[in-house]
Amino acid sequence: MTDSAPDDHTLRGLAASLGERLRAGRDMLVTAESCTGGWIAKAMTDVAGSSEWFDCGMVAYSYEAKQAMLGVRPGTLEEHGAVSRETAVEMVSGALVHSGATLAVAVTGIAGPGGGTADKPVGTVWIAWKRRAGYTHAELFHFEGDRDAVRRCTVMAALKGLEPLL
Repeated sequence: MTDSAPDDHTLRGLAASLGERLRAGRDMLVTAESCTGGWIAKAMTDVAGSSEWFDCGMVAYSYEAKQAMLGVRPGTLEEHGAVSRETAVEMVSGALVHSGATLAVAVTGIAGPGGGTADKPVGTVWIAWKRRAGYTHAELFHFEGDRDAVRRCTVMAALKGLEPLL
């Protein structure tokens, strides 16, 4: 993705719009975050009245936290790594299992500046979305820029990916 990273105003506007749609649909959102460190939850809870449609956010950075908090299987992490479709799918499902939410988003990626590899360079991010009792959708992104830009782009993509589920 070569678009510039969204600013706070843009993220806040998208979060407010999503919040209205969540409230109107009587939905509750849960986030499961790794590389964004809770930024998606922050964007959503920056909106006044978010307690009507935001259930909780889980930041699971380590393998151990992903297993304990979200039920990611050790075998998934060993075989595919934390930054994989399989891990994102298990994270989003686990977030729904461990919350009262009706809708979930999960992100796992490499924000940089280090940590990248030839097959998973800095900017590689998997995002998964799921509605309770629905199918999971997961998508691979490759964002450009520094750590802040990768994280901002991830938050934006995560929020935009919720729109079709509302």
